Amino acid sequence: MVVPTLNEADNIDPLLTRLSALDLPVSSFEVIFVDDGSSDGTPDRVRAWEKRVDAPLHVRLLERREKPDLTRSILAGVALARGDVIVVMDADLSHPPERLPALIAPVVNGSHDVAVGSRYVPGGSTVGWPLHRQWLSRLGGWLARPLCDVYDATSGFFAFRRELAAAVAERARGYKILLELLMAGQGKLRVIEVPICFHDRTRGTSKLSFLHQWTYLQRLMTLAGGTVSVGTASRFAAVGLFGVVVDALLFQWLMSSGAGLAMAHIMSFFAAAALNYSLNSKWSFRRHHEGYLRWDQFGRFLTVGVFALLMRGGVLALLVYGWHVPSFLAIFPAIAATAAINYFGSAFYVFPVRLNPPSLDVRWRVASFGIVLFAVLLRLVYLGVAQLIPDEAYYWNYAQHMDLSFFDHPPMVAWLIWLGTSIFGDNEFGVRIGAFVCGLVTMGYTYALTRNLYDKSTGIRAVLLLAVLPFGFVTATLMTADAPLMAAWAATLYYMERALLEGDSRSAWLGMGIAFGLGLLSKYTLGLLGLAALLFVILDPIARRWLQRPHPYLAAVLALLLFSPVIIWNIQHDWASILFQSERATGIGNKFSLQWLFLHMLLVLTPAGLMAAALALLPERDHDSSQFANRRRLFVRVFTGVPLAVFFGLSLFGAPKFHWTGPVWLALLPTMAWMMGQTSDMRSIAIRLRAAWKPTIAVCLFFYAFAMHYVVLGIPGIPYAGFTEHYFWREATHEVEQIAAKVQHETGQKPIVVGMSKWSVAGALSFYNDKEQPMDIRSRNMFSQNAAMYNFWYPAEPPTSRPIILVGMRPWQIERDIEGNDNITPVLIQPGAVQEVAIERDGKPLRRVYYRVAQGYLGSRAQQN
Repeated sequence: MVVPTLNEADNIDPLLTRLSALDLPVSSFEVIFVDDGSSDGTPDRVRAWEKRVDAPLHVRLLERREKPDLTRSILAGVALARGDVIVVMDADLSHPPERLPALIAPVVNGSHDVAVGSRYVPGGSTVGWPLHRQWLSRLGGWLARPLCDVYDATSGFFAFRRELAAAVAERARGYKILLELLMAGQGKLRVIEVPICFHDRTRGTSKLSFLHQWTYLQRLMTLAGGTVSVGTASRFAAVGLFGVVVDALLFQWLMSSGAGLAMAHIMSFFAAAALNYSLNSKWSFRRHHEGYLRWDQFGRFLTVGVFALLMRGGVLALLVYGWHVPSFLAIFPAIAATAAINYFGSAFYVFPVRLNPPSLDVRWRVASFGIVLFAVLLRLVYLGVAQLIPDEAYYWNYAQHMDLSFFDHPPMVAWLIWLGTSIFGDNEFGVRIGAFVCGLVTMGYTYALTRNLYDKSTGIRAVLLLAVLPFGFVTATLMTADAPLMAAWAATLYYMERALLEGDSRSAWLGMGIAFGLGLLSKYTLGLLGLAALLFVILDPIARRWLQRPHPYLAAVLALLLFSPVIIWNIQHDWASILFQSERATGIGNKFSLQWLFLHMLLVLTPAGLMAAALALLPERDHDSSQFANRRRLFVRVFTGVPLAVFFGLSLFGAPKFHWTGPVWLALLPTMAWMMGQTSDMRSIAIRLRAAWKPTIAVCLFFYAFAMHYVVLGIPGIPYAGFTEHYFWREATHEVEQIAAKVQHETGQKPIVVGMSKWSVAGALSFYNDKEQPMDIRSRNMFSQNAAMYNFWYPAEPPTSRPIILVGMRPWQIERDIEGNDNITPVLIQPGAVQEVAIERDGKPLRRVYYRVAQGYLGSRAQQN
């Protein structure tokens, strides 16, 4: 036992007395006290026990004369020890000596390399600590857990095999040697956590200070591969402050010159960034810079800078457009966000640790956490400032006509929008917050599923893929029916794995019933997982036993009960939704479209992702012939293959939607993530694929950040194009409102505004319509054309002499129907010519909208007949 001490005189006797009372052979262990210069007589107390002839313990004392350092003290004690198993323990009696036998048993019997006395596993606890100390300890454990998979990595009570200490780096310092030991093991150590009850000291004073906490954070980041030190951080801060002055002054000058928000912040950023790189490379990180310009290093700096710039644009837009903060004040929080990204990007990516770098697994983990955090924050920052696309506005209209279900989708998307807007208001953030939360839920279940199938490191990489691949990022950003579908799909896969592979009958079947029911309330597509589960049970002999047990049937009944609102709505409406989806599934366009399915898969997965998916479906990828590995492969292939086969079959007869296959890849993500971490026995194509992931991730993130900045703030020199349907509806609605006001002024009657698309125009106009003086908005079902839910909300419009304003995204939409028949003009009274409106913002063209004014409406042909 190694017990470091610093002014612990009052605790020596009680500690050794309690150790003496343990039922352990005295000859089997020794207690080495390593004193770091105590001034209260601690060494004398230890010597008294050391000199006792009748002492029940073998006690030894080592006095260090160097600067007090807990890690160095423990290593010195380990070097003096004669035993094969080392136990580290505090002298303040916070660690219960009575748990020593349970702690050392896993190491002594050879089943584990390290045993940790843990406060944060079931059975563990903390007694007597103030709340702030508990939270600091928890925070330290949370920060370290992604690197070492231990709940209590800051514990000071642990046992390990003595030879492991040789791997601890010479530069190790601070007060958390357990973290050093775990990281030195490169993820190969067998670690177990033994619950303990931690008691706060009753004698003496704690040595913990802010300096210790800062040293811990600094060392944690160094072990993670970052160039972090007090000197580096302070120099970076000094350079950053100088850059802030340059950035802010130039930004204010450009804004006062009329440059615009985008131009001003981009120009000021690049000026400050060039200055910062020059000073940081030659001063802040000078030990990691060769003294001359390295293009690869400069390229990394530019990459980090571009991402920081695009994130900063979102922060500026949120503050200026969302919270109405003056731009001269908003620039400072935006600069702060930029500085944080630049610092961590510089520390971990531009100037990383090159001497004794962390393992590949740790580097992947650190990169994954950084990338996922950036992707999540990017969505959160732009969530409320990017305008809704028409699909989102249409689903917002669902929430304005709340019902048990709807014609073209089940009700979950409407329920989530209603909840979000009830809390945050009828704005973009309120509409989209449900998608954001669904994205987090999908990440959580994907991690849990992958951890069960493989391990924690693979789970982290699976979340990385989910965060950056288009099918994961887009569905967690836009509030469509696919957002809750993804969350429910991931949850259903998790519970199915627990029930079918793990055989957990206690809660997995209950979770499956709930997840499956909620998924059906999101989108009917989730029913494909039911077919996959049935096939898996038939093919897998172990899972086949569930056919004779009540659990699957009870789960199905629970899912059906949750789905009952949709059934009730369909009964009330002659099964309209079920019939519509059935017709839709049997073929959109009634033509062979398999090539489009492959193109859509390429879009939602990227080329690297599609290649990885293909390789993951090949047989014997992990060369593991164990029963669990075989069942795992069957699970992944069945739950990916069955939905994919259905979509392949449908594409033979009709055109699929590009997002249909999105959730299918959730079952395959674990294997794709596992392949990313393999370093040996790989095919050449797999090696090249692993190398392709880095540029794929960077390009995807850049595309998302660039696109969000582009639609919200714009990019100087790049005009807006291709937005005739899906964006800038706020500005377009304002123009339509002016047209409607003019018509009302001329005629003395409030006009009826008709969106001449299925639902896009009417939905977008309704959301961005002035809520104080709303327009009377309808959709094209006035003219006997299909308009989805508008057929139910506004089933017919009687003849009227009120003016009619037809609004479309293309000229032909307000003259004839989608089949090209001229069936609109005859039912209009004195229809005018089609007119075009150019939508602008700050004098820059955004898009075009077309409209036509009539002096009345004769009624639909059915009404006339």
